[in-house]
Amino acid sequence: MPVDTSPKQALAIDFCGLSMASPLVLLSGCVGFGEEYTRVAGFSNRHVGAICLKGTTGQARPGNAPHRVYETPGGMLNAIGLQNPGVDFVVDEILPGLDYDETRFIANVSGSTIEEYIEVTRRFDDSPVDAIEINISCPNVKEGGVAFGNDPDMSARVVEACRKATGKPLITKLSPNQTDIAANARRCIEAGTDAFSAINTLMGMAIDAERRRTVIGNNQGGLSGPAIKPVALLRVHQVYQVARPHGVPIIGQGGVASATDAIEFLLAGATAVGVGTGLFYDPLLCQKINQGIQDYLKRHGLGHVSELTGALQLN
Repeated sequence: MPVDTSPKQALAIDFCGLSMASPLVLLSGCVGFGEEYTRVAGFSNRHVGAICLKGTTGQARPGNAPHRVYETPGGMLNAIGLQNPGVDFVVDEILPGLDYDETRFIANVSGSTIEEYIEVTRRFDDSPVDAIEINISCPNVKEGGVAFGNDPDMSARVVEACRKATGKPLITKLSPNQTDIAANARRCIEAGTDAFSAINTLMGMAIDAERRRTVIGNNQGGLSGPAIKPVALLRVHQVYQVARPHGVPIIGQGGVASATDAIEFLLAGATAVGVGTGLFYDPLLCQKINQGIQDYLKRHGLGHVSELTGALQLN
């Protein structure tokens, strides 16, 4: 039987045993629960391999006080505060309405205690989602507000607890706001993660000089967009060195706004590429990235997108 070498097949990947039509993943917090952009003419969830749903906690959360979003040079600050209706509502009311023939859906689990991570992960384990992403950048209220993801020991504890609570593929979302992301990744692999998404936002601040006050209601927020891409590329490359021997794939993310950006993340070691803030500027960006990757493969005589993963040559 002849091998399918069509452009469409050239983008199809296997991620933790999940077949995905494209290496593109829509990032948590940028597309709501999968329906935000479906109202835009020309947009289709079929253009991406997976969608990470909005971060979900055990109980409903109203989120932070405004302002929550602020545009910065080359990026965007956000401090939404995990606004969500709670895991029971998401599982019972939202998930049944998703079209699972269009793409893969990945739940995003957040929490303030390990017990909350376990609770939310268990609820999603007994649901139609294809995989579970754990956001370990959340502050641990029992440890004085220190983010789980900035401490390798706490990161490993969360991963280990969630691993026991689900049989679905487990993706750990790594924070760049830590001393040694590779060491953290190593601990998470030992604790049982199946994959990584790297990176989460960088912490930043915006100041209104005339008012002498911070712009964001929470005083600080997560910086995303093109401004963080150089940091994200380095972090993905560092995590890849640890993950590659174990066959642990990475969703590379942070400032992707073009096909070239996506290709750079693949070269740095990513198997899939996350698109988030770029959608705010161009809702039809994913179709353009898919086409750009196909053109790149053809131009370089490559048959499949997987040939790009980790193909970076250092000086």
